[in-house]
Amino acid sequence: MKTRYAIIVVTCLLLVPMTLVSQSERLGEDIQYGFSLRGTSGGGDNAPFWFTSNRYGLGPVGNHTVLARAYIKRDADTDSLMNWRVGYGVDLAAGYGNQSEFCIQQAYFDVQWRMLRLSIGQKQRASELKNEELSTGGMTLGMNARPVPQVRLEMPDFWAIPGTKGWFSFKAHLAYGLYTDNRWQRNWNAGTTNLYTQNSWFHSKALLMRIGNQKKFPLTLKFGLEMACQFGGKGYNELGYTGERLEQAVSLGSNPFKAFFPSGSDVNDDAFSNATGNHLGSWHIRLDWTAKSWSIGAYMEHFFEDHSQLGFQYGLWKDMLLGVEVNFPKNRYVSTLVYEHNGTMNQSGPIYHDATPENPQQISANDAYYNNHVYGSWQHGGFVMGNPLIPSPMYNSYRGMEGSLHCFFSRINAHHVALKGNPTPRLSWRAMYTYEKNLGAYDRPVKDPLEGHFLLLEATYRCKKLRGLSYSLAYGHNHGNLLGPANAAMLTVAWDGWIFKTF
Repeated sequence: MKTRYAIIVVTCLLLVPMTLVSQSERLGEDIQYGFSLRGTSGGGDNAPFWFTSNRYGLGPVGNHTVLARAYIKRDADTDSLMNWRVGYGVDLAAGYGNQSEFCIQQAYFDVQWRMLRLSIGQKQRASELKNEELSTGGMTLGMNARPVPQVRLEMPDFWAIPGTKGWFSFKAHLAYGLYTDNRWQRNWNAGTTNLYTQNSWFHSKALLMRIGNQKKFPLTLKFGLEMACQFGGKGYNELGYTGERLEQAVSLGSNPFKAFFPSGSDVNDDAFSNATGNHLGSWHIRLDWTAKSWSIGAYMEHFFEDHSQLGFQYGLWKDMLLGVEVNFPKNRYVSTLVYEHNGTMNQSGPIYHDATPENPQQISANDAYYNNHVYGSWQHGGFVMGNPLIPSPMYNSYRGMEGSLHCFFSRINAHHVALKGNPTPRLSWRAMYTYEKNLGAYDRPVKDPLEGHFLLLEATYRCKKLRGLSYSLAYGHNHGNLLGPANAAMLTVAWDGWIFKTF
């Protein structure tokens, strides 16, 4: 199976030299660079929630941390007037008190022909149809974990279908990749009998439609389906069907077609088979009204773990992320407002039962969001790959569940408000407040509801005399018994600029 992946990768890489020859004159132009140094200090049981979350796995975990970061990049959009476009980037991070002392955060190469882009490597990508700075993030593919290296064929922007005069457009992607948290999983599970995996594969795909033409009418509708899967690799301390631990590592199914079309069966499913791998996804809907100086959008994301919530098997959907985004007319006070409500209390109900001769009724409930009996949970390096309001496995030690990869607190009811503004061309700010009530999980309910209040206040100033230099000061606060109390400050000094800028 690995030979098939190698053939695919080699074929893709053969396109790179051909493109480089024709684009060589531009590869050394319009390159961005940047350096930053971030320090946090404070007290509490954990770092403030919004210091840690939605920072692509580079958020501080401890109370006292330092992170240095350096990058160079060339966006493919720099060649927006060309049919062939080329982009690349390298982003390195090192520090103290974080999940990793050193990591390659990003390393990628993009080749684009017209609307179609081939992206190879590890690259940060924002959630679909949401505000990257103010949203809590996507439910399936969010901004919370480190990016997974992958080969991704995509249409990064909506492309108007010929003959529709711009009224019907779509965007899509298809990706296969490889997880990089082998060492973290081994260390996290050291000394325990908890299950974990090594060398597992990643797959994602999406198709989103847009109806409307803002040049002709201010109302547009976007909707579509996003799906992802973790599959393949080897399982250690894996549970057999009888509930006993297996003595040796188990090779897991690594067929890419069974990941694309959810099918097959996990190696320990026995008579009660599930699709191979950890499958999940989201339905997206967003409606926008865009006026000359302001806009408002309302959106919904419905998350599902299996077919029971992919369709309407149990009636109307009850678990959803609902949001509103308002962009105000230009002013000195507030430019954008985002409100979101995230509810995952239902999860199809509390009972799961596989059909048996004695009781042939199949009940596909107790979805246990993000959790999987083979792969632990939908995580990468300890951070959930979806929405961080479902606490990541890295918080399990705080709750007395050391070494487990499961998300034990997935039934949430949360409200989130975020604002940002630009009082001057050089000064910007943002503020976020989130309230969350958590009931644990159906199989591990909490005696009393857990609560969390999470606050972030941040201001950034870009210097006038020293062009490219900026300072950012933030305050984070946690209150409640979900993640414990915390108070901390974060100072970031950054410098960015251009190499051989031509525009």
